[in-house]
Amino acid sequence: MHPAAVGWGAEDTQVLPRTGAATATVDQPTRRLGDSARPVDPPTEQFRMPPAGAVPPTRTSGTPPTGEGPAGSGRGGGRRKRPLLIVAGVVAVLGLLYVADLVLSAGNVPRGVTVAGLELGGLSKADARQRLQEAIEPRSSLPVRITAGPVQSQIDPKAAGLEVDYQATIDEAGEQPLDPVTRIASFFSEREVGVINKADERSVTTALEQLKPVVDQAPVEGNVRFEGATPVAVPPVPGQTLDLPAAVGVLEREWASGAPVALPLIPQPTATTDDDVREAIEKVATPAVSAPLTITGEGANAVLQPTDIASALSFRADAAASPKLVPEINNEALKEVASPQLAATETPARDASLDFSSGTPVVVPSQDGRGIDYDKTFENVVAVLTGSGERSVTAVYADQKAELTTEKLSSLGITGEISSFTTGGFAADSGQNIKRAAQQVNGTIVQPGETFSLNALTNPRNAANGYVEAGIIENGHSARGIGGGVSQVATTLYNAAYFAGMVDVAHKEHSFYISRYPVAREATVFDDLIDLKFRNDGPTGVLIQTFWTPSSITVKMFGTKRYEVSSETGPRTNPTEPQTITVPPGQPCTPSKGSQGFTATDTRVMRNLETGEVTRKTRTVKYNPSPNVICG
Repeated sequence: MHPAAVGWGAEDTQVLPRTGAATATVDQPTRRLGDSARPVDPPTEQFRMPPAGAVPPTRTSGTPPTGEGPAGSGRGGGRRKRPLLIVAGVVAVLGLLYVADLVLSAGNVPRGVTVAGLELGGLSKADARQRLQEAIEPRSSLPVRITAGPVQSQIDPKAAGLEVDYQATIDEAGEQPLDPVTRIASFFSEREVGVINKADERSVTTALEQLKPVVDQAPVEGNVRFEGATPVAVPPVPGQTLDLPAAVGVLEREWASGAPVALPLIPQPTATTDDDVREAIEKVATPAVSAPLTITGEGANAVLQPTDIASALSFRADAAASPKLVPEINNEALKEVASPQLAATETPARDASLDFSSGTPVVVPSQDGRGIDYDKTFENVVAVLTGSGERSVTAVYADQKAELTTEKLSSLGITGEISSFTTGGFAADSGQNIKRAAQQVNGTIVQPGETFSLNALTNPRNAANGYVEAGIIENGHSARGIGGGVSQVATTLYNAAYFAGMVDVAHKEHSFYISRYPVAREATVFDDLIDLKFRNDGPTGVLIQTFWTPSSITVKMFGTKRYEVSSETGPRTNPTEPQTITVPPGQPCTPSKGSQGFTATDTRVMRNLETGEVTRKTRTVKYNPSPNVICG
């Protein structure tokens, strides 16, 4: 058979010789060719594909194929050594480069560092400081542009005390990192370092406080207003406040960059939604003004027209209520319309009073009466106005006692008027609230040792208690709210108590000066947070009477005069200039010309009429500047 035809037989076994064996013996099979026999040549060492179904040759376990010596021997070991040598070489080169970079960059500003928009990384600290100073110093004489949401303004850096501490800023950048990975990464990244400010933080805060009143916008809750007797939806508008502590830090770090500084804001969500407004219109406002309301009295009736109802109906947002817009009726407004129509059915009570026409106070006796209790009469009027039944309520009559009786007034030991003070210059809507507060204060008696509280007499100052929306000062700027104008009553009362020799227990001035009030001798009130309180330390009671006109409010105090009181107002010092703030079109805005801020003192000088002793007490008041606000 031809050698090429020799294959792997089913019973043939071939054992390959081990490479490198000292002796290899192979039994060579013989073949007969004719009459002769000769040894068959050993098979050549080449790979042959076995026939289909053939059993492959076996290899003794642990014996490598020819050419694969033990690890590290022969040509295979050489191939493995070459990559290891390359890696070792690369590591050695990188190590040399790292050490060289470490030496060359020692003491430099870390790579990738920028300050105020300037790339300072890699520079020596001396060069970095010089470059930073050359760039920033010209900016220190230019206004710093700031934004707070849509509001834009400028701040004088010198007036605000903004001054860079260059050395501290460079030091803040730190040193070149020792970590090789971080060091390599610095070639491909940037790190902004804010400037360090030398100034007193209070100076920066003062500069931003002018911006806060304009930036701060209280959320406007959804509401319903009336045009005549037609309800109109007032959609809710979220508010915002300037995050003053955070804004101080942002301004100090970023002012030197030359770019506008965006100050952080805190959003103020509303409790109401558009759906709450629609529900209030559909379920309350529209049916309430759909027809007149009749008040049935004893012998006479009063008719309230839809416009009268609309002027007395308002809504108060209450996140905890359902619905969230709670209807409120201003009983005083309805009373003003109904009272003249029902006057003939009442006998009004009369308080005791003092007649000074003879020079000596004479008590005019009080008188009880009988009249309509309008609070009880209108107790369920909202249900009547929004229901499907008859649109009428029955007037509730009751005996009316005089609030200040003859006996009470006679027991006070009043010998005359001890003080009087008048203010004016208020708007018509504020005047309505001033009138209402004056009514609540009028006739108040402050007994010996007793403390008077304006909030205790007038709160809650809401629509249900007879107050209307008017101008207020909120967060240091003009706004509108229910009860605006009551601070004028507070100022008038404070001055009457001041000159009566009462003890000042608690009061707070407005945040910026209002020209119709005495400097450093005025007061404001706000919700339950800010109150006017004074104490009667005299041996006899003090009667407070108020006198209101559409243009003025007067407070008089009657008792036994113990002091002669005068006021000394100090000069205005430490003036601070107002900022100009621009509010974009479409944003809530009340324009203002602005005014200086300043510090002033008031000294109350009291001379005791019995002993002649003189006491002096000085109060220092700091008024913030009122910003110049440009709308649109």
